[in-house]
Amino acid sequence: QVQLVESGGGLVQTGGSLSLSCAASRSVFSFDGIGWYRQAPGKQRELVAELRSGEPTAYADSVKGRFTISRDNAKNTVDLQMNSLKPEDTAVYYCNAYSLGLGYERDYWGQGTQVTVSS
Repeated sequence: QVQLVESGGGLVQTGGSLSLSCAASRSVFSFDGIGWYRQAPGKQRELVAELRSGEPTAYADSVKGRFTISRDNAKNTVDLQMNSLKPEDTAVYYCNAYSLGLGYERDYWGQGTQVTVSS
C-alpha cells in the first residue's frame, strides 16, 4: 500500500514563501507521475505542478515562475517551493502519485496540508 504524507503548510503573508514536502513510502521515481494538486473552498481540485515520466514538468499557468517542483529519490520526497505567494494560492494542497498499467491507472493521494496566504 502506497502512502503519501504531506508537510510544510501554514500561514504566510502575501509575497512570502513556503515549502511543501511529500514523503512517499516507495521510490518517487517508481511512479509514472507525481505532483501537487490544490483545492480551495467551493472550487474543484486543480493541478498545481506535476513530474511525469518522459514528459516536461507541468505547471498550472497561475503558478508558473513562482512555484518549483522537485524530487529527491534519496529521501523519497517530492517538494514544492512556493514563492511570491498570493491570497488566491490559499487552498488545501494534496500530493498525488499515479502508476499506469495495461488499461488502468492507479492513483494515490495524501491527506492534504493547508496553505493560507493572508492579504
